[in-house]
Amino acid sequence: MDYLSKLENQSIYIFREAFSKFEKLAMLWSIGKDSTVLLWLARKAFFGHVPFPLVHVDTTYKIPSMIEYRDRLVREWNLKLIVGKNEAVLKEGRTYPNGRATRVECCSMLKKDALKAVIEKYQFDGVIVGVRRDEEPTRAKERYFSPRDVNMEWKVEDQPPELWDQFKTDFEKGVHIRIHPLLHWTELNIWEYIERENIPIIPLYFANEKGERYRSIGCYPCTFPIKSNARTVREIIEELQNTKTPERSGRAQDKESEDAFEKLRRDGYM
Repeated sequence: MDYLSKLENQSIYIFREAFSKFEKLAMLWSIGKDSTVLLWLARKAFFGHVPFPLVHVDTTYKIPSMIEYRDRLVREWNLKLIVGKNEAVLKEGRTYPNGRATRVECCSMLKKDALKAVIEKYQFDGVIVGVRRDEEPTRAKERYFSPRDVNMEWKVEDQPPELWDQFKTDFEKGVHIRIHPLLHWTELNIWEYIERENIPIIPLYFANEKGERYRSIGCYPCTFPIKSNARTVREIIEELQNTKTPERSGRAQDKESEDAFEKLRRDGYM
């Protein structure tokens, strides 16, 4: 069995394990490359059907083509979509683009708080997320089945051991579990799998006429493209094999303070 197939098999095993253990399960879909590969794997795990809803946390600051892409796949793949928004903060204009919050504060209110509201409304006890260990140092501390307490906080120093394929899935009432089927993948693996499976990916990842493309996609005021001439998946793979630039170098919120992203994740961010 080739390496990509081994990665795929382990991810599918985690999907099925989660589905068998959690009564109310959902999956986050940010519309980016990782969560779309996650969606593809979910369809493979359950024979073309996704048996739980997708949750998209919409800040209203996404690039319009991302929403168009989202809505098209929802129709074509017959997906159940829940859209979460922090309507109160948006109405009051307490956001970074309005000059009334830092980038990190804006992420916390529009993403973390909106996700918490969705989890509480639907009482999800398991949330599947497209986190990879190699993307950012804080994410390397995650487990495949990682608990968040009643306040949605992540106690990094108190994570359950995971030995071989034995995962702790039984936690006290009020806790929800973040499930990470892509934890063992790398950015290069993601693109190699996209190429092998011919997964439809949003065109923002490919170089435009200015010689720029997005390597990581988020809200447009805080996410910037990189210089690149990679116009195909194969060219992206070749570029990644030779670059030393961090994947999230275009994410401005990561740079506001040294530990900004870890604080966000400890508080319940994706």
